[in-house]
Amino acid sequence: MPKLTQAPSTIETLVAPDEARVYSLSVIAATLWSAVTCHRFHPRRLDAEIRGEISANRGRARSRPTIAVTGHRTPKSRPAMSISGSATLEGTIRYRERFKDRATENHFREQQHLWLSSIGTGTYLGNPDDETDARYTAAISRAVELGANVIDTAANYRFQRSERAIGKALGQLFETKGFSRDEIVICTKGGYLPFDGAPPRDIRRYVEETFVKPGIASFEDIVGGSHCMTPAYLQNQLEQSLRNMNLASVDVYYIHNPESQLGHVSGEEFQSRLRAAFESLEKRRAEGQLKFYGVATWNGFRVAAGSSGYHSLDRMAGIAHEVGGESHGFRFIQLPFNLAMPEALTLSNQTLGSHQVCTLEAAAGLGVTVMSSASIFQGRVAQGLPEDLRETLGSLSSDAQTAIQFVRSAPGITTALVGMSSLEHVEDNLQLASVEPLQLERFMQLFSAT
Repeated sequence: MPKLTQAPSTIETLVAPDEARVYSLSVIAATLWSAVTCHRFHPRRLDAEIRGEISANRGRARSRPTIAVTGHRTPKSRPAMSISGSATLEGTIRYRERFKDRATENHFREQQHLWLSSIGTGTYLGNPDDETDARYTAAISRAVELGANVIDTAANYRFQRSERAIGKALGQLFETKGFSRDEIVICTKGGYLPFDGAPPRDIRRYVEETFVKPGIASFEDIVGGSHCMTPAYLQNQLEQSLRNMNLASVDVYYIHNPESQLGHVSGEEFQSRLRAAFESLEKRRAEGQLKFYGVATWNGFRVAAGSSGYHSLDRMAGIAHEVGGESHGFRFIQLPFNLAMPEALTLSNQTLGSHQVCTLEAAAGLGVTVMSSASIFQGRVAQGLPEDLRETLGSLSSDAQTAIQFVRSAPGITTALVGMSSLEHVEDNLQLASVEPLQLERFMQLFSAT
């Protein structure tokens, strides 16, 4: 195919469904992927080490992760005065206006009648200890002050401690720094079984006492020893997340890596479980505990149709429409997108009408907003970038900024989530608020045929 000389006017024309296209970026992606895998990085292995996943199906506990922990445990009851409200159009407009003299026009994007920053704060990595808690609290607060109004977390991140650090940061922001709840978009996830502050000594007993005996989930409901998405379990996890963050409502609630169920249950059973989960989340939405819901995935939208772990976005949206009608709340998805993992834009694995399209195009067509996780691949694409790539992306002051600029410039990505527990990283990354994302024609130079 000849080199692309004219920028597509819309995302629909970025990836032709009936033509093979050779991307120059694919060489970069392959090189970066090789670099990270040579360090024996494996997402599921990393998940197991950090999350301390259980193996209830084998009837015995795994070895405890060899990481520093404390005996921290937070009371179960929600504080008497949880923070009411949720993000609104008016509130997020007010937040955007705070930065009218500092942020570029396209740093904020309107989606789902909210204005979201193009960079958001992630809270996945870090030791489960008081020092890291304090660092996250300070970093989250500072990021909001510098123009990032999207905060992302999950129940199992650092054994619930990331959610609790967010709760402390929100308290500071709302009580002493002049921000309000309706300005901030708060997202969390449920699906993996979380520990409480630290790994328990007896994992199986913890699961039995915490989830099985109270009737929240049975061992049969728990897939792969670590994942559950039954209505009762998701309700329990949502309420727990609200307690952890001292909130009355979250703005986006994701089912966390639902593809974890695939390979353990049939496709028909998975669809049934997903429908039940969506029905439950629509009820929680009607009750005001969440504004929108979606799925946060690792492989589901990155693999070819028919592959193990594949998700059809059109089918998911169809289920949401069936259970929630035209105004259903399935409006967000989260997926990895970075210089080494560009499949959401380059792989035509989704169906939209009669066309095969990439996930980003399918999401746009279905009215679903896309958040990018792993925007700098946990630092693995934030160093040693080729000079020609750095030049195309604006010759920014750091490779981390360059990697984030790639993600926030991609058509179809609303927010690039970046894990930030360091004030230094917050200050560096949020310098991009004053830098315009790449124009589409410039961005597409990375995808020119060779």
